[in-house]
Amino acid sequence: MDDAELRPPSVKRLLRKFGIKPHKGLGQNFLVSEGLLRRIITAADIGPEDVVLEIGAGLGSMTQALAQRAARVIALEVDERFIPLLHESMSSYPHVEVVPGDILAIDPADLVSSPYKVVANLPYYITSAILRHLLEARRKPSLMVVTVQREVADRIVAGPGAMSLLAVSVQFYGQPRIVAKAPPGAFYPSPRVTSAVVRIDVYEHPPTMVEDPDAFFKVVRAGFAQRRKQLRNSLAHGLNLPANQVVEALHRCGLDERQRAQELSVDQWARLHMEILRAVR
Repeated sequence: MDDAELRPPSVKRLLRKFGIKPHKGLGQNFLVSEGLLRRIITAADIGPEDVVLEIGAGLGSMTQALAQRAARVIALEVDERFIPLLHESMSSYPHVEVVPGDILAIDPADLVSSPYKVVANLPYYITSAILRHLLEARRKPSLMVVTVQREVADRIVAGPGAMSLLAVSVQFYGQPRIVAKAPPGAFYPSPRVTSAVVRIDVYEHPPTMVEDPDAFFKVVRAGFAQRRKQLRNSLAHGLNLPANQVVEALHRCGLDERQRAQELSVDQWARLHMEILRAVR
């Protein structure tokens, strides 16, 4: 792998050339670290048969690195100021398709018709929404490598005792792990927080046996809606059920009624969901 291939372009020079100022409201922080770019590309395991959806192509440094390895790259960018820049910089890569648009308003199945991977530097303020959108899509990626706020990365990979709705939402669909950490100086403009790169290996079939994911997540959301409360109270309130039914369901799962939502694993949530369904039928 040639180091020159993984050298991000001069961000300031490109921004000046096209008269663009980073948009704080869109969470624009452009990758300038060659080392971090290398870690991301390595984590994504891009091969010559791969189709890659890049979310937030921006100045195209990641796009170019992906294009040199993948069979096809769909470079999605919500800020139309960058579209001419991307068309110019990707002109020598006919297998790169530059698409203007917001991933939250697009069904991934409208962009790809085959197995695909996702690589993205996600805006911090909509990270959770984008992850849910992709993982709940009818055509899910096989692998995701995303750069997120370090605090969010820690929440995604957390285990029982520190679980959150986000952790359950991601771990239901895939296995996440942190593959790199990134200081603010890895980006321009530098964010005020540390970032991390998370790899999510998406399950072809979730190992947790749940017939109705919507009903499952209704129970999980109810549990986390009042996460400081004990499960017997948060679930009874959130699901509008008698407390005794909730307590009986908890006991059948081998759970203490005084436990809190953050203490349960994904498998425990799945069993609890089934017991609650059984109780209300």
